[in-house]
Amino acid sequence: MPAEPPAPMKYAGARAGLDGLAGDEGIGPVPQKIKTLSDEEVRGLDALERDPKPDKGRLGLRVWNSAWPKLLAIAIVIVVWQAVYLAEWKPAYVFPSPLDVFTTLKDLVTTADFWGGVRLTMTRAITGFALAVAIGTVVGAAVSRFAPLRAAIGSLITGLQTMPSIMWFPLAILLFQLGEQAIMFVVVIGAAPSVANGLISGIDYVPRTWLRVGQVMGMKGLSRYRHLILPASLPSFVSGLKQGWAFSWRSLMAGELLVIVPGTVSIGVRMQNARDLTDTQLVISYILVVLVIGILIDQLFNFADNALRRRWGLTGS
Repeated sequence: MPAEPPAPMKYAGARAGLDGLAGDEGIGPVPQKIKTLSDEEVRGLDALERDPKPDKGRLGLRVWNSAWPKLLAIAIVIVVWQAVYLAEWKPAYVFPSPLDVFTTLKDLVTTADFWGGVRLTMTRAITGFALAVAIGTVVGAAVSRFAPLRAAIGSLITGLQTMPSIMWFPLAILLFQLGEQAIMFVVVIGAAPSVANGLISGIDYVPRTWLRVGQVMGMKGLSRYRHLILPASLPSFVSGLKQGWAFSWRSLMAGELLVIVPGTVSIGVRMQNARDLTDTQLVISYILVVLVIGILIDQLFNFADNALRRRWGLTGS
């Protein structure tokens, strides 16, 4: 009987491999040399994980797209304010018109005393917030690192964050009398828990795969936190910083109204003096000043947060 032809192999690559082995008897497969990536190639691979830089377009158009919703909101508030004033809901000396308030505000910002009060208030705010960030970062890193410590004070941190700042002032006055320390105490204890919780949340959501990769690369102790855990938790940490600033700013304004430090004239003191004189226009002017400062600081945090998210490819832009 004629011999049947051999069945065709399913994979051409396998057939070629067998032919090669048959042709070179006694010679095994040639080992392939592993190519080591250079530093430039590694940086290029890292860049692939991030979004390409968007086309920025015209600066004026981007500024307008960002500004017009805010301007519209301001216009709506002024229209409603004017309508309530014209309805004579309250007497004019109690509820003044927007024009009267803006006139008072214009005269106020041209005085040196006003800027002295703003400088004092901002110095307190920056100092208290910096202390809160330092304390909150240390506490957050320690709690996320040691499980017994988290079990002991994890819920306490959240409880401190939910407490109204005004509740701390009687204790602060008893401890530090009417001094700067009383205000700083309340500002720090109001902001530090938010900073700590932001860091704890960010560390908790670091992918386990990243931690295993860091362990394989030999990262341990402080090096692991510095080069892996803290950068990975940065988006959540920035959110915690933003919330911490909001708490510290509110605590500071309450402190300046309640704790009058002799020899200092801050925004809160000036607002309290205006209330004592029944100067509603000046009171509302200082309210607007506090509001504007808070919005400007919030915009700085939003800019940092958006830049960080774009850098790590967390936005669609």
